[in-house]
Amino acid sequence: MAASCPLPVTPDLPTLRAKLQGLLQFLRDALSISNAHTVDFYTESVWEELVDLPPATVLAALRKSASETEALPSETRPLVEAEWEAGMTDFPKIFCETSQKLVSVEAFALAAKYYSVQKLGICTPFEQLLVALRGNQNQRIGENQKAVEFMNMKKSHEVQAMSELISSIADYYGIKQVIDLGSGKGYLSSFLSLKYGLKVYGIDSSNTNTHGAEERNRKLKKHWKLCHAQSRLDVNGLALKMAKERKVQNKVKNKADIEEVFNNSPTNQEKMPTSAILPDFSGSVISNIGNQMETLHSQPHQEENLCFENSFSLINLLPINAVEPASSQQIPNRETSEANKERRKMTWKSSESNIYSPLTSFITADSELHDIIKDLEDCLMVGLHTCGDLAPNTLRIFTSNSEIKGVCSVGCCYHLLSEEFENQHKERTQEKWGFPMCHYLKEERWCCGRNARMSACLALERVAAGQGLPEKIIMNYYEKYKPRMNELEAFNMLKVVLAPCIETLILLDRLCYLKEQEDIAWSALVKLFDPVKSPRCYAVIALKKQQ
Repeated sequence: MAASCPLPVTPDLPTLRAKLQGLLQFLRDALSISNAHTVDFYTESVWEELVDLPPATVLAALRKSASETEALPSETRPLVEAEWEAGMTDFPKIFCETSQKLVSVEAFALAAKYYSVQKLGICTPFEQLLVALRGNQNQRIGENQKAVEFMNMKKSHEVQAMSELISSIADYYGIKQVIDLGSGKGYLSSFLSLKYGLKVYGIDSSNTNTHGAEERNRKLKKHWKLCHAQSRLDVNGLALKMAKERKVQNKVKNKADIEEVFNNSPTNQEKMPTSAILPDFSGSVISNIGNQMETLHSQPHQEENLCFENSFSLINLLPINAVEPASSQQIPNRETSEANKERRKMTWKSSESNIYSPLTSFITADSELHDIIKDLEDCLMVGLHTCGDLAPNTLRIFTSNSEIKGVCSVGCCYHLLSEEFENQHKERTQEKWGFPMCHYLKEERWCCGRNARMSACLALERVAAGQGLPEKIIMNYYEKYKPRMNELEAFNMLKVVLAPCIETLILLDRLCYLKEQEDIAWSALVKLFDPVKSPRCYAVIALKKQQ
């Protein structure tokens, strides 16, 4: 177990509930905008029903709000936001009391910004958490790794950041087993296994993903082998350069030794015979040269081994047949090569539990892990972009299994969440729902609605395109509604501005659920990824009490 610092202080349950209450107060009026479907935008006259302002006014106000925020100096932003926050209870200024239509775009934009995860002050900094988990071990490893050829830049960014956090939590508890729910193609599972030496069970409901993950794991092993080969080339070049430098230094030193011998001879003495000088020179300087040459001869291999151990010691986690042996030209000392091979055999034998095992199983909140994983032990449960109900079910499984000491879950596909209080007129047999999870929202019988949950997935970085209707029909619609196009543009911008608030509601619900559990020692929301690279960037993290 790694020496650690106290974990960062996070908001307690009463504080989170107070923020949740304010968010609900805003969303009670604003949710109608998120739930409006653009398919019905013109036919149902959505703009006239929900907005009491011209489209041009809305667009201008939203653009001005964005530009003013960017123009504010970083040191004055907190003061401006704090001053505005004091008047956050006057919601009638945003929506009309009688018609519930939007009447102030400026106040709407400010409220939406305030109720985002970052502005609410409920997010724990990633670096702060890493420092606390590692104690004095502050080295960042993931940033130095390049994206492998079968991972795009987005996936590589996500896998490296998340695996770094997971390995730190594993060290914090001194455990080696990780369960990756919704493992998909196995990128995260493979990386955790090969880079950090963790025994990972990747569980996915699709057989196709499971078999594909095995193939990608094989490719990742090949990637480590190539890294190994490149490392040897680099250190060999470094060793050769050092050898040349040492040879030059030795020549200079030897020349200085000879000059010193002559300079120390008496000035009034006639020229001494060579034999009078050579004995001391041969016994000291030449001997010194021999020792240095012997050291120099062995230095490249020592330097190579040192660099190799520091840079790519992870290759020891692979079985012998996963890496091709180096040729005799690369390693002149065969005994050293055999010794390293034996050492790797022993390392692999002792670390053969550090593997990735893809499994196929459909996971629900009531899934029994012991039936899926026969050697279940103290472990972590993780999920990278777990879809729909799998994210909340991950948290429920974590709270109901004593073997699971920590959880790190990044959810996605909010529109696929099941809602307990949606379509209540229909007969339903489901007992555990994706939303809501916490007691407060259950008591409020809160319902977002599918369109609102869909809007929570909106990101300006993503643009969707598709085909449908014949071109003639599309052009007829285009000509008919072209004069009102600014309505649709302005309305979509309102939905995009509001989207982070819906995501905040879903994440706050999950965090409050964890805070309600008695055996959880620490829980938080952590901004794990760069939102430009990965819009679903927040992780829900919880740790149980250490034994």
